[in-house]
Amino acid sequence: MAENGTDCDQRRVGMIKEQHNGNFTDSSLSERKRRDREERLNIVLWRQPLVTLQYFSLETLINLKEWTIKLWHRRSILVAFLLMLAVLTATYYIEGTHQQYVRYMEKKFFWCAYWVGLGILSSVGLGTGLHTFLLYLGPHIASVTLAAYECNSVNFPEPPYPDQIICPDEETTEGSISLWAIISKVRLEACMWGAGTAIGELPPYFMARAARLSGAEPDDEEYQEFEEMLEHAETAQDFASRAKLAVQNLVQKVGFFGILACASIPNPLFDLAGITCGHFLVPFWTFFGATLIGKAIIKMHIQKLFVIITFSKHIVEQMVSLIGAIPSVGPSLQKPFQEYLEAQRIKLHHRSDTGVPQGENWLSWMFEKLVIVMVCYFILSIINSMAQSYAKRLQQKMYSEEKTK
Repeated sequence: MAENGTDCDQRRVGMIKEQHNGNFTDSSLSERKRRDREERLNIVLWRQPLVTLQYFSLETLINLKEWTIKLWHRRSILVAFLLMLAVLTATYYIEGTHQQYVRYMEKKFFWCAYWVGLGILSSVGLGTGLHTFLLYLGPHIASVTLAAYECNSVNFPEPPYPDQIICPDEETTEGSISLWAIISKVRLEACMWGAGTAIGELPPYFMARAARLSGAEPDDEEYQEFEEMLEHAETAQDFASRAKLAVQNLVQKVGFFGILACASIPNPLFDLAGITCGHFLVPFWTFFGATLIGKAIIKMHIQKLFVIITFSKHIVEQMVSLIGAIPSVGPSLQKPFQEYLEAQRIKLHHRSDTGVPQGENWLSWMFEKLVIVMVCYFILSIINSMAQSYAKRLQQKMYSEEKTK
């Protein structure tokens, strides 16, 4: 009896030691991952410029090699694409009556590709999105709205539209422009931009889906946060955690219409919806179809309507008058806005040779510099992100070497 009791105590002590060692191993592993992540985050151009540029170049070469191998494995698709490209090139350069249709299709294709690309940049961004709605699509819709109310028409001469907006020569009556006419004028570019944002939401979905199917744990902060949220779902107290959990429950339980609801409103947590769909193996077309409808049709019309109403003629005049009502600084702030609006009216009516106040370019100059700063920051973020990806490769290689020892 005593020997049996001693054996039980020894087994119990052994189990406690194993459990303690396991907890220690888990904690040390998580601590090491945290240190490695902090080390990667320090690899940025303004802290380690030479290392960052070196890692960026090496990561670029590795990506080019991987893409070349993937293309080689899909040789049949590549050959078919090159043949189609050759046929289109021949059609483009051969003279004939078809050239008018070729020119029309060329113009529409590049116009659509431009906005789709901006939409993708807005939602992907390799870690930080370029806010192309605020920088490009929003100002474009605002310009068309202001011009439509000034010209009482949306039949702008093409060319120079869309590069430059000029009022048509036809006689129009005051107040003949409608809200629906402006919406229809900018519908194509707005929907293409929305489709681009939908395409940009695919990486989180594919990442989570691949991790679930392979059983691997990608070192992605959003995916790790998602797994921690699933583990502590019942004890979530703060508003942010409850909001993320609500998005996850909506997508998981409602399916297509839950994804559609999340995609149809401005939602900074939509990346979580993509991760949720990938993690729970939601079919691709269910996820992408709902995302495309929500972002390219429903959400885009909501945003477009908001911009058009905000920049309608009477609203703009009221905003400018309210700026002038600000005590002390109101008149000085109001003057550049009035000069800018007057300069735009002159341009719309072909009176560009008329004397224009020198302060007309103040607002446009500020906006141009803002766009340049945002684009430069976006490029820097891409360089930093790719350099950190190469640092992650080195750390994973070190892990694998330690395991084999």
